[in-house]
Amino acid sequence: MKHILLLTAFFLLSLTVFAQRPAAQSPRPKLVVGLVIDQMRWDYLYRYNDRYGNDGFKRLMRDGFNCQNTMISYLPSFTAPGHTCVYTGSVPSIHGIAANDWIDNRTGKAWYCTEDPEVAPVGGSRRAGMMSPRNLLATTVTDELRLATNMKSRVFGISLKDRSSILPAGHLANGAFWFDDSTGNFITSTYYSSTLPAWVTAFNNRHLPDSFLSKGWTLLEPENKYTHSLPDNNPYEGKFAGEAAPVFPHDKLGHDYNTLRKIPAGNGITLMLAETCLENEKLGQQDATDFLCVSLSATDYAGHQFAPNALEMEDMYLRLDRQLAEFLHFLDSKIGAGNYTLFLTADHGGAHNSNYLESLKIPAGNVSEGGALKELNQGLAQELGADSLVRALDNYQVTLNEKKIASSGIDRDKIKKLIVRWLQARPEVAYVADMEHFENAVVPEPIRTMMVNGYNRNRSGCIQIIFQPGWYNGYGPTGTTHGTWNPYDTHIPLLWYGWHVPKGETYGTVYMTDIAATVAALLHIQMPGGCVGKVITDIVK
Repeated sequence: MKHILLLTAFFLLSLTVFAQRPAAQSPRPKLVVGLVIDQMRWDYLYRYNDRYGNDGFKRLMRDGFNCQNTMISYLPSFTAPGHTCVYTGSVPSIHGIAANDWIDNRTGKAWYCTEDPEVAPVGGSRRAGMMSPRNLLATTVTDELRLATNMKSRVFGISLKDRSSILPAGHLANGAFWFDDSTGNFITSTYYSSTLPAWVTAFNNRHLPDSFLSKGWTLLEPENKYTHSLPDNNPYEGKFAGEAAPVFPHDKLGHDYNTLRKIPAGNGITLMLAETCLENEKLGQQDATDFLCVSLSATDYAGHQFAPNALEMEDMYLRLDRQLAEFLHFLDSKIGAGNYTLFLTADHGGAHNSNYLESLKIPAGNVSEGGALKELNQGLAQELGADSLVRALDNYQVTLNEKKIASSGIDRDKIKKLIVRWLQARPEVAYVADMEHFENAVVPEPIRTMMVNGYNRNRSGCIQIIFQPGWYNGYGPTGTTHGTWNPYDTHIPLLWYGWHVPKGETYGTVYMTDIAATVAALLHIQMPGGCVGKVITDIVK
């Protein structure tokens, strides 16, 4: 009997001890860092490769995994849809971020992608601060991480651009911070908090933008070493205000904080704030995995002003390579090499300046949206006797003036057919499709699928325009832009590095939508709710 009692007691004690043990957690890194470089063409990994150091891009390519053929699978290829796709694994048709701006076809109201009239600015101006992720219709992988860990994981988004910090961080972020041109400070909104964290206030109080602008922008190395660019003074680049020519040194930058967005210091201050966030929020220092979303936007602003072949872009990426190396060393020291997972990608690429291509006898051109809209409406007025039937001709789409059409009594389908006919007659247009009757469109793959993936019936124009290669809707004769289906806009870098990431590369086609699916697989969490991507199995082995 004593033996039975002893065995029973031991058994009950064992059950109690076992019950008190914490459940074994799925293996995860201490920290995930998502790094999106705005307007980084895939070929920038190689164009300047001979000038990169060993600890920046080359470190990721040498010691990580390189997805060489990563493509965007929707239109238009803009900043807001790009950042959203990276973190949702979804496309505009599903996640709802159809462009940077759109017109709601149900109400006729024009919207900015992160605009939110129900929130107030925190630490900045009203216009810059009334932002949140409420227009995003799907969860992000950062949301799913928070849900999977019962909100123990912490998520922060940081960028110069509001949309590039807010959309990656998702609905459940602990914080998102972006730059306010009117004050020179990083700010947030009441969606996240009623006050700025003390560490953001302290960072703002350093007045770093003033310091950076006063130093100007000079070349990192002697000019004769910049062999991958056109001569400094050429007709394809835009000037900073107050400059006689777009040439180095750029030492008259003034005190307009918007200028900070266009120089390498814009990337530098973003990474400095990211490091400050990591230190003060003690990211990667707890049991649950944390997530830091960082987007570097200066590359995009500079690209729009100078275009890919500028000395400024070569210098921008040489400096970015050094900034990246310093950031990686910082992560090593604070989190530990091998304890974090990092991916580096882009939201889109960018075209060569069309005038430069034309000078080389390559077919190309630049179309003014405003001029084309005026001409189209004038043609429709002559044909139908009604003015302003088309409200907008942007995002490479046609948005009708639904109220005007309804009051005019003109058959809507007749108007659309006339618009399609007018567009098809223009030399820059390759294809036109009525997205409300897409079954009739004769468009080759992969453009056809990209059009479908990008069409959101509530937030997209009803007619999609596809330009000939080399053509785009630009801001003027200098600089460049993006938004088309072509590889220069949709072939993006994708590098993986760190915890559980093998060394290697693949030339197999993967898609931007696959990034969130792969991060979810690495973390052993559910894919985002609208995810259509597939796991890149070469990484998750």
